[in-house]
Amino acid sequence: MRKLFFLSLLLVPAFLFGQDTEKEKNWQLSGYVKNLQTLLFFNDAYPDLQNFRLVDTFLQDNLIHNRLNFQWYPNEHFTFYAEARNRIFYGDLVKATPDYGRQIDDVNNDYFDLSAVLLDQNGWAIHTMLDRIYLEYVNGNWEVRLGRQRVNWGISTVWNPNDVFNAFSFTDFDYEERPGSDALRVRYYTGFASSVEIVTKAFDHWDEATIAGLWRFNKWQYDFQLLGGYTEGFLTLGGGWAGNISTAGFKGEFNYFRGLQDGLQDAFAATIGLDYSFANSTYVNLGLLYNDQGSTTAPIGGLFSFELSARNLYPYRWAIFTQVSKPITPLLNSGLALIYSPVPVHPLFINPSLTYSIKENWDLDLVGQLVFNRNERYTSPIQAAFMRLKFSF
Repeated sequence: MRKLFFLSLLLVPAFLFGQDTEKEKNWQLSGYVKNLQTLLFFNDAYPDLQNFRLVDTFLQDNLIHNRLNFQWYPNEHFTFYAEARNRIFYGDLVKATPDYGRQIDDVNNDYFDLSAVLLDQNGWAIHTMLDRIYLEYVNGNWEVRLGRQRVNWGISTVWNPNDVFNAFSFTDFDYEERPGSDALRVRYYTGFASSVEIVTKAFDHWDEATIAGLWRFNKWQYDFQLLGGYTEGFLTLGGGWAGNISTAGFKGEFNYFRGLQDGLQDAFAATIGLDYSFANSTYVNLGLLYNDQGSTTAPIGGLFSFELSARNLYPYRWAIFTQVSKPITPLLNSGLALIYSPVPVHPLFINPSLTYSIKENWDLDLVGQLVFNRNERYTSPIQAAFMRLKFSF
């Protein structure tokens, strides 16, 4: 019922405005097709019952991912957006996971269920989702959006405590567009680099609501923002900045969540970062996160499965981020990112990457994700290798 109501609400403009076929084309369609091959290596994870021990194993998985982005401009004030992601999963991990389709169907939906599992059997799963569908109205200094949209209030590169509507994980590199929210967003531009806005997500009960306001302004050649509101039982107050120290970028965010109900624990998260591009095109990015909801003893394997939110952006209390990227040739770029947490288990995440531009609209990526714990010495329970071929149109 929610899905039908939502789609009918957003498709009304198509009947109100109509279209003159003699005029210039007032719509556009773009997207991509990607094939992602994954190898997952697990150390001491598979039980050898005959010898009563654990042995190493690996899984191979595949994902074919098609995205369609549609925009329609019925007149100078209105724009309609609809974006769909269609994915085919197959391989060992799908076979080994009961109800794999149902599990992925529960991810990235919001108030409305705008997704469907078309197939989930014999090691195959086919899933489709509308992760953007909204109507935008722009008139002078006013901008209003209604529908499933990305409400991006984050400033920093890796962690975003201000992103109370759409928190995301750095390790999820294959979802560039990030999740969306079913929301109403009203923004008023008060100047060239300043604005005020208020956003509310759709909800049935007050403890599910997220309603917040944001004020952006520029001072001393820095962009600042302040936010406040109510997020699912928490009163929240935060802010952030972006500017430069000499020729290096300097960004930061913080947010405090005050629990308003019994059982809701207060939370505070803050991050700062520096980034710099050298004359030889080498790019360096440094960041620090304090996350008081994070653990100091949890094993690193939870990095890929912990419950992500703006109140808990990383599994650990502290995290230090370092990233270096450099073009090897004009068509080949290399990168390496490290995240280390100075807590008793000393978790370490290593993320090397290579990107090659094969030709116009064709890209090939090689990505690694390796995680380490340290007890008496460093050991790695999980390693992953990805190869992705992408065609954009």
